[in-house]
Amino acid sequence: MTVSPFTADGVVADVHRPHTDPIGLVVLAHGAGGNRDAKILHAYADEFCGRGFVVARIDLPYRQRHPKGPPSPSTAPADRDGIRAAVAALRGEADGPLVVGGHSYGGRQVSMVIGEDGGGADLLLLSSYPLHPPGKPERARIEHLPDITVPTVVVHGSNDPFATTDEITEALTLIPAPTRLVEIDKGGHDLKPDRKPTAPEAADAVTALLAGEPS
Repeated sequence: MTVSPFTADGVVADVHRPHTDPIGLVVLAHGAGGNRDAKILHAYADEFCGRGFVVARIDLPYRQRHPKGPPSPSTAPADRDGIRAAVAALRGEADGPLVVGGHSYGGRQVSMVIGEDGGGADLLLLSSYPLHPPGKPERARIEHLPDITVPTVVVHGSNDPFATTDEITEALTLIPAPTRLVEIDKGGHDLKPDRKPTAPEAADAVTALLAGEPS
């Protein structure tokens, strides 16, 4: 595996490339407080690249503008455009299926891109999807889920304050495409990738759905 920086118009990424011919491309976005160097993204990148995928860890546009701090709701559309730009710029890195996903905020924005126009993706990977703010289940972020028409994997910690497992399970019924839920026992919102089998179990679920295996 090799890792190298990648830049294009509005796109900043680190790209993991396997030593063998790649079997597909994975593009991953970070959470609200992080960047492309987030531990969870490194864990996913190492795992998927070890299975033959090219993997790109991208910085969302708000993070390119500001090295620290959370995103603003007013700039979320620009972040979604940044995801589209990254997919377009990186698609030539590998033939085969395209997996687009992200952790927390990044995953939510990716899911909205796919709900809006498909994003060119063959599969959606949501890591710690922030279904609602902690303690506020009445503010569920589900409006766009019925518009997602690609197979979807959700990786969820059983102790995540942004959703219970039951809430995530119910939300997945709104997606009119095959879904898989990967529950990380006693995992929090960060999914503890250094102490839990988060990345291997996520990759297992992704490869199974891409292969058309039943849930």
